[in-house]
Amino acid sequence: MPLPALVLDWYRTSARDLPWRRPDTTPWGVMVSEFMLQQTPVARVEPVWAEWMARWPAPSALAAATRADVLRAWGKLGYPRRALRLHEAAAVIAAEHDDVVPSDVTALEALPGVGSYTARAISAFGYGRRCPVVDTNVRRVVARAVHGRGDAGPARTTADLADVDALLPADDASAAVVSIGLMELGAVVCTARAPRCAGCPVRSECAWVAAGRPEYAGPRKPVQAFAGTDRQVRGRLLDVLRGAPGPVERAALDAAWSDAAQRDRCLHSLLVDGLAEQHDDGRFALPA
Repeated sequence: MPLPALVLDWYRTSARDLPWRRPDTTPWGVMVSEFMLQQTPVARVEPVWAEWMARWPAPSALAAATRADVLRAWGKLGYPRRALRLHEAAAVIAAEHDDVVPSDVTALEALPGVGSYTARAISAFGYGRRCPVVDTNVRRVVARAVHGRGDAGPARTTADLADVDALLPADDASAAVVSIGLMELGAVVCTARAPRCAGCPVRSECAWVAAGRPEYAGPRKPVQAFAGTDRQVRGRLLDVLRGAPGPVERAALDAAWSDAAQRDRCLHSLLVDGLAEQHDDGRFALPA
């Protein structure tokens, strides 16, 4: 059986039951999930996504919220600028698209915070369109199963999209399932460090297994540290602002991190990014 057919059959019987994949999920729900899942594990996203969809079930509902409410609801998902960009995108959808998330990739890419991957994911997973979607997991599956390499190496946007496009069935519905199936396969079976080849549904068609699973010797993406980074400091400062009922004195922020130079740099970056604001009396708060 060809590789796409194997992926299709496996996904339909073995995929994780994630809320944004259920039949009653709207394209807006898919869009929210894609914003939240960027560099964030599924387990952390699930409860926050459910709360957001109950609170803001349509773009216009989110657009009407304050930025402070949006940032508080985003909580500890990380990279909070995603929340503000989603808020901005919701406003555009409500005003320019009759409160309906576009299905066209070009129209999606014109929205704030929506890049090529996110646009394709919304089109494929939200609307069931035939649209190659490429992330790290998909690239790894294709590198192994199709090219016989242990890993994908540096991204090659055009070539990566062409590789996935070549695997997709002609009809929209099957192609959309294969797209999410390749992603799921890379997430739970064909993992980076401990691939479960013995139970892999595409083992019989995998070029990497056929070649004896050769060790990958190419360049690897460096693992990003977190402890002590500006990301951690920004998160600490935002925790103070999110947890306060109103504006806070500078002393409350100073207590969040001991390195004054790094703390000041990170506070300034939060102000520049629109994630915090300083009032006329010198106190700090989430943006209105």
